[in-house]
Amino acid sequence: MNPSPEQVKASQSAVRAAGDRTIEQYQNWMQTNAAAHLMRAARQSGLTARLREKQHTLEELCESLSLQRETTALLLDALVAIGFVEQYGEDFALARAGHLLCQYDDDLGDRRWEGLLDRLSDPETAGSADAAEYRARNAATQWIHTAAAMQAAEILDIGGPGASRGPKILDLGCGSAVWSCAMAHRDAEASVVAVDEPAALQAARRTAESIGLGDRFKTIHSDPLAVTVGQQQFELVVLAQVLSGYSDDQAASLLEKAAAALEPGGRIAVPDFYIGPGRAGLKESLGRLSIHLATPQGRVRDLRECQAMFQAAGLGGIQFTYLAASEAGLGMMVAEKP
Repeated sequence: MNPSPEQVKASQSAVRAAGDRTIEQYQNWMQTNAAAHLMRAARQSGLTARLREKQHTLEELCESLSLQRETTALLLDALVAIGFVEQYGEDFALARAGHLLCQYDDDLGDRRWEGLLDRLSDPETAGSADAAEYRARNAATQWIHTAAAMQAAEILDIGGPGASRGPKILDLGCGSAVWSCAMAHRDAEASVVAVDEPAALQAARRTAESIGLGDRFKTIHSDPLAVTVGQQQFELVVLAQVLSGYSDDQAASLLEKAAAALEPGGRIAVPDFYIGPGRAGLKESLGRLSIHLATPQGRVRDLRECQAMFQAAGLGGIQFTYLAASEAGLGMMVAEKP
């Protein structure tokens, strides 16, 4: 049976649409790659460093850095187009996002990704990954998860009408304590004990001070795996972006330590990367690969694995939700101590 004219037309439209999507994807890839080269050229030529200091005209930049005028003008136009640089009349300035990139990823993440080829051909290179550096970076950049932390606190109903007042919160591997501070901020009687290494605790104290937690925020200098909290028991233990950085045995040990610190009926909240039932998007895939490269034995685990680990630690009532406010694609698993 021959197709009708309408069916032929619909088929042709579908083919054209598929071709358009292919071309668009190709162009997006090329533009993404070009944008990375633009920012590297700006950094290596000294433009980025000069614009971090203050605004400059094209002439000032060319003269101070001995750059060719026409090429520099075209580069600046392209940097403005991608939002890395802003233009005010004849002056150019580094955009706010550009300042953040220079502060935390001055090399555009090259150090994090340069070991990928070696890891593909030689799994033994995993031993050169520095878990401490990975955790330090997490602590330095954890503020980007503020919106997700606020959503997590809302999901946990801290400070809500039916919630108990003044929960005691233990934050194991706190980083900059963005997650636990967001939770304590919802209840004027809540308190936090944050555990981590010295550099992370400095950032954590700044976070607590910025929202006025005062003496409701205490710290313990310790590796989370080795910490002892004595006889204290907590209504909530937070393990934020921690478990995926550890080996299976270490993650299980940390969960057991967290469960032991909970009072009966207390909860554990674990915001982190997870492997769900669907195909991962770009940000989730990059997050998984980044953890794989940056830690000796860390990995992102699927939901069934995590559920089994929680159960092995004596936890029940396990629930999971993706955090819609997370730009990185984080989810949160919550469980309760019977």
